[in-house]
Amino acid sequence: MKNHVFRSTCAIAVSVDLLGDKWSLLILRDMLLHRKSTFKEFSNSKEKIATNILTNKLQFLMQSGFIEKLDPNGTKKSTRYIATRKGVCVLPLIIELYLLSIDSLDESVFNASQLAIKAEIKANRGLFESGRREKYIAFLEELQAELKKQKSLS
Repeated sequence: MKNHVFRSTCAIAVSVDLLGDKWSLLILRDMLLHRKSTFKEFSNSKEKIATNILTNKLQFLMQSGFIEKLDPNGTKKSTRYIATRKGVCVLPLIIELYLLSIDSLDESVFNASQLAIKAEIKANRGLFESGRREKYIAFLEELQAELKKQKSLS
């Protein structure tokens, strides 16, 4: 992001400027942990982001280099958003925020899936992170193969 003016040169301040808003980390969470890639999938997330805000956040994340857009058929329905290498590097931050939350709240507020993730992270955080990264890479490979197949059929 060459034209963006940051409030300071402090690395933490720059990171907060890039990812500290209400939605960017949730969009990246949905990509990296839940393998969502379409506008509709993001807008259907439980946090219920407004479509105009989602459009702006996706654009900002693309301009910042965290995600890229795949548009195989040139239509809104075929558009997919995927995390770049820079976007995948946010995974440890997402995990740390998850740990902060699950360590601060009473377990009664979590569902079975969240408790299973907590146990998995607590058992071996490094393995959890590398496993999630590998699953996302496998998802990208499947997505690219699917898009290539669609292109060859059209």
